Amino acid sequence: MQRRDFLGGVAATAMMMTASPALAEWKPRRPINAVVPYGAGGGTDTIARALTGAVGDALPVPIVIVNKPGASGITGATEVSRANADGGTILITSAGSLVLNSIMKDIDIDPFEDFVPIAQVGDLTTSVMVPANSPFQTMDDLIAAAKENPGGLRWAHTGRGSFHHVAGQGFMNAAGITGVDVPFKGGSNTRAAVIGGQVDFGMIGIQQATGFKDELRALALVNSERDAFATDVPTFAELGIDAPVISSPIVVFAPAGTPDDVIEALQAAVQTAAASDAFTEQMENRGNKPIFLSGSEVSAKLMKMRDDAQAIVDSLS
Repeated sequence: MQRRDFLGGVAATAMMMTASPALAEWKPRRPINAVVPYGAGGGTDTIARALTGAVGDALPVPIVIVNKPGASGITGATEVSRANADGGTILITSAGSLVLNSIMKDIDIDPFEDFVPIAQVGDLTTSVMVPANSPFQTMDDLIAAAKENPGGLRWAHTGRGSFHHVAGQGFMNAAGITGVDVPFKGGSNTRAAVIGGQVDFGMIGIQQATGFKDELRALALVNSERDAFATDVPTFAELGIDAPVISSPIVVFAPAGTPDDVIEALQAAVQTAAASDAFTEQMENRGNKPIFLSGSEVSAKLMKMRDDAQAIVDSLS
């Protein structure tokens, strides 16, 4: 689908939703706090700021970003789960990480019971990357080397339990290979480790290659379709690698119990912002494609990801 057609469809749907009588019943009177459970400057935070900056006339009040990092996103998410369910506090987070944390750790919140998804606005997609001078030109080269030297390859990711780690382990399981996983803190550190040859390959976001094309080579994308910008990188599906798609949808949530008219009004506002030129431009500058999925679509997507990830998590323990 062409970007113009995509945005046109989103804008048209947003106009229809805005015209719904239910939406007129709720109008926020005070600024809305959007909790981002990570530090400023990261992938989730930059998408959240692009979104809230594009809301503009879609809401009569601004949305204010509140960074609440800690415990891999759980600290801020827990705070939102306990907030008043009146539309005054929302969560913008890596839904993939939230779901994975819920099945890998003993936490006090449940992504399906304690939150209502409003919409998905972006996606952080992982990929298999090697240094530009790597002998591995293709995924076949990488898999063959791993099979010739069982457990001998070292691979990087952004931390055990992260969606990059789980996606990488899913690939290893599907390919029937083993290796030594090496965790790093954050995408930039993982990228540096790959570029510097500290590892043989890394599982990092495809957007991390932006500006580093002379130093990195992406071999495959963990997705069912190619990236809108890195169009030359084949997907696992194209290569016949039967690994589940474990990604990180950037999702806007409200606390459970938030009234339907509030959810509908917020979804309409997010949808309008997601179709705006301002949001599209900021996303493209960071190598991201603007995305919009409704709350019900997000729920189905996350449930499938949870089920796919469970078998991988079980293999880790």
